[in-house]
Amino acid sequence: MIRVFNIPAITWTLTAILLFSGGYHCLQATRSHRLTDRVNNVLHALMTVVMAAMLWNLVPSTMLAQIALLTGAALWFVIQAVARPEFKAFCAGSQGRIKCLYHGLTMAGGAVMVAMMGLATTHHAPAAAMPMPNAHHAMSAATPSTPVAAIDHSPDVAIALTGLFGAAAVVFVVLLLRYRVAGISHRHAAASRLSVRTEHGLEALGAAVMALMFATMSA
Repeated sequence: MIRVFNIPAITWTLTAILLFSGGYHCLQATRSHRLTDRVNNVLHALMTVVMAAMLWNLVPSTMLAQIALLTGAALWFVIQAVARPEFKAFCAGSQGRIKCLYHGLTMAGGAVMVAMMGLATTHHAPAAAMPMPNAHHAMSAATPSTPVAAIDHSPDVAIALTGLFGAAAVVFVVLLLRYRVAGISHRHAAASRLSVRTEHGLEALGAAVMALMFATMSA
């Protein structure tokens, strides 16, 4: 079993965070009355499972299926964000559209991460599994293969996405603190604010985990 992080405690902690977030989204999916909300929460739950599996390098054989799932989810959120106002079931208001765009970006980032992990696995696996004569080793060193060339550019992408999701985590933490200091006048408002705080907290944790995972790929 290959871990993204060399310290098991960090890997287990991030896995627990992702699975907790996935469980929360599954619970929200069962409570949602609208079909779009159910689909959105199910997609979020599936993404957390994919990220958790990636931490432990599980089911690499389904890499293409994972990329297809996350890419489709990204398109789904983008479609909701740009849909006409007449479609009430989709993202409503400017805040809702921004939220959907961010979720689409998150899904796309997950797809990129899976692809980068797949390239890294493709690059490292043949060297250990297929011994070659010395002449072939020299030729291989002189002429990098296509996956190697792709990996050479991946640190720049990983650094950019690390900064992006790191900034997103900071924004959600600020929003969380803002809702904490706001006054509460009614019980219904209190329940609503609790739900919003929970969502902001999970969004901040999710963005931080994404930033950390991309940071390990930028080294």
